[in-house]
Amino acid sequence: MCARYQTPSQAAAERYWQVLEPLWRFEPSWRVLPTDPVPVVVSLDGAVTGQTMRWGLLPHAGETKFPLINATVEKLETWYAWRQPWERRQRCILVMAGFYEPHLFEGGRKEPFYVHLADRPVFGVAGLWDRRRQADGTDVLSCALITLPANSLMAEIHNEKQRMPALLREEDHAAWLQGSPQQAKAALVPYPSDTMVAWQVSRRLYAVRTPNDAALIEPVCAVPAPAGRD
Repeated sequence: MCARYQTPSQAAAERYWQVLEPLWRFEPSWRVLPTDPVPVVVSLDGAVTGQTMRWGLLPHAGETKFPLINATVEKLETWYAWRQPWERRQRCILVMAGFYEPHLFEGGRKEPFYVHLADRPVFGVAGLWDRRRQADGTDVLSCALITLPANSLMAEIHNEKQRMPALLREEDHAAWLQGSPQQAKAALVPYPSDTMVAWQVSRRLYAVRTPNDAALIEPVCAVPAPAGRD
């Protein structure tokens, strides 16, 4: 799930998180793909800053067959790839402007839906990050976003698995980045659906040769997805 998402401009992200000395440099994207470099917010020595990391966590030790782009909230403390970053408090926030989820229609047809927030153009999704030393001696920083059970709107859209990214409320940013494990875990709750907006978009989203521009989020029908209420 959530194998593609949208990022804002660097300027918009820095204004929103009040990043004064960023370590990142990125262009807005309407189609972030697994293994792409992505902007994340982290806490370094108590200060919030922005970095770029590979989307698809590479565990500090051990091999993975596929990019680990999503970490499930239920296994943060138990699965090998998530347990060590969780214990080391290597938490991050993935910077987004929107994301995509598939909807399963009758007959087995799947179509993408675009989801964003009506009350703010930039938001964050809770994630974990790790550092891996390569054979050439360089370090690779990588991350995975966290998923949890869907709210009412996302359960209708992502109806096959009924999961959603762990969108963070603004008041929970500090708890996720700098709080205790108990405080961080408390921030991982389904985001209220009444401020979320969604509509169906074209399958051009999946064609990597399609231009990466705002046309990818244009609705393909006049009627948006039903609005959930929590």
